[in-house]
Amino acid sequence: MVFLLRRLLFGSPLPTWRMAHERLPKVLALPIFASDALSSVAYATEEILLALIIAGTAALSHSLPVAIAIVALLAIVATSYRQTIFAYPSGGGSYVVAKENLGDGAGLTAGAALMIDYTLTVAVSVAAGVAAITSFLPAWHPYRVHLGIVAVGLITLANMRGVRESGLLFALPTYTFVASALALVAVGIYRLIQNPALTIPPPPGAIPPITHGITLFLILRAFSGGCAAMTGTEAISNGVPAFRPPEARNAAATLAWMALLLGVIFLGVSYIAWRTHVVPINPDVPGYQTVVSQIARVMFGRSWLYYLLQIATALILILAANTSFAGFPRLASIMARDRYLPRQLYNLGDRLVFSNGILLLALLASVLIAVFHGETHALIPLYAVGVFLSFTLSQAGMVRHSVRLRTPGWRRSAVISAVGAISTAVVTLVIASTKFILGAWIVVLLIPCFVYLFMKIHGHYVELGDELRLMPEDRFVPTSNTVLVLTPSLHKGILPALEYAKGLSSDVRAVHIDTDPLDSSLLEERWETWGGGIPLVVLESPYRSLAGPLLEYLEEVKREKPNNVVTVIIPEFVAPKWWHRLLHNQSGLMLKFRLLFVPDVVTTNVRYYVGRR
Repeated sequence: MVFLLRRLLFGSPLPTWRMAHERLPKVLALPIFASDALSSVAYATEEILLALIIAGTAALSHSLPVAIAIVALLAIVATSYRQTIFAYPSGGGSYVVAKENLGDGAGLTAGAALMIDYTLTVAVSVAAGVAAITSFLPAWHPYRVHLGIVAVGLITLANMRGVRESGLLFALPTYTFVASALALVAVGIYRLIQNPALTIPPPPGAIPPITHGITLFLILRAFSGGCAAMTGTEAISNGVPAFRPPEARNAAATLAWMALLLGVIFLGVSYIAWRTHVVPINPDVPGYQTVVSQIARVMFGRSWLYYLLQIATALILILAANTSFAGFPRLASIMARDRYLPRQLYNLGDRLVFSNGILLLALLASVLIAVFHGETHALIPLYAVGVFLSFTLSQAGMVRHSVRLRTPGWRRSAVISAVGAISTAVVTLVIASTKFILGAWIVVLLIPCFVYLFMKIHGHYVELGDELRLMPEDRFVPTSNTVLVLTPSLHKGILPALEYAKGLSSDVRAVHIDTDPLDSSLLEERWETWGGGIPLVVLESPYRSLAGPLLEYLEEVKREKPNNVVTVIIPEFVAPKWWHRLLHNQSGLMLKFRLLFVPDVVTTNVRYYVGRR
């Protein structure tokens, strides 16, 4: 039943040779790798306005210059990442670039920052998608955490089925959102040309009291909030091998289209919000609507276009998490290959995806949604610090890469990367300082903790490799073997274990742990008939413990023969139905786990299948 359910949910396993056929064309790669960046236009403008509104509605006039600065920064970063794609077509993005050119410490810092950002991307995207749903279904607002976790589960399931299937699933919502958002920008600009005085009045109680003046720090905070629009930009450079050949050229083209669409829609929405004097509404205010929803209601009215945009916005915000599900497992696999993460994250699953990385990301994101109660504005302050730190390290690494290799055009490439590195370094400091008290301190603290964890994992693998490495003086040394057959009682399941033990060694002993004197007496009476000539050792257990007397006897056996290996055979019977297992104790399993940590002891199970003739 479990096998059939697995096939139904995830599909049939794919052979390794199908990997080339699972690669993505540009039309499917865009919704997979760019959905995070494209979806951020649904809340990036709102974050700018929320930062400015505390200085009064007059401060909202600064939103457009802030948006223009962010688009300019996007152009710089996208240009730099195009160079990264061609220089490192094997993928890995910031982690690989920083590690190769700036050293392991920089690489691990970039890797930690990206992994944290990918996790936050899932939480923020899903929370924003749920907010879009509750904008026109307010009765669902109290269940936003449950809706978020369910959404993460559905995206996880889609990604577990494979890259191409997830691309096909996410393509329609992504392109629907892009088309409807472009339509909103076009209709909005047209209506503003027709009616330059068009404004969107705020609902009662939406304008908060003025608590700050218009300062440079406030504008920088608005800038850092709007920089959420750039998260996900590095995902394409991480996943270049997922593209169809020529991989680098197709990845670079997809990155260019992503940057163009993101810049046009974000700048268009910000311009319309600036011209119509939209006021962002606090989520706790009755009648809460997102900024995009307010604009769409005025520009589209209550037509089907409004509901199409809202549904498409909700879907792409939730599906934007797929960018992380495409990037996080690949990054984790590369770091696991370098022995900085558990080896399990390196392996491909039976659907040719990094299943363990997908499941780990889903777990971490669900915990974040639960801890922060599914509130986008509570998660946003944690956002973007990590991604801009990885931007900085990647582009600084590309400067060194260009100078070191000196390929044709290296000076131009180095200048582009240097401008990008300086710009994103400044943004990183701005975001960290303006959002530090609001929650960015958590990310600032987590990054070095992650780096320390990576180094400890790497140290374990290095020590293990040194311990297991064969040296010239290592030789095969024959050893003797004493076999102990655990015998809780005498039945048909014990006899195969005794026969198997006799084939392993001449020194075979049956071991019974006396927890019930009546059972022990009955066993001793029957042993002469059914024991097959094997000596029976009865160990007293006054406290009815199984592990204690056995461990003491093992030490006694090892003292008898110091260079001896002891094999402990645990007989077990297998019931015909899975639920029958619940009716029997699992003492054999617990003993096997306990013996796992005892040196020079080998454990094995001999099974007797009940009901099989």
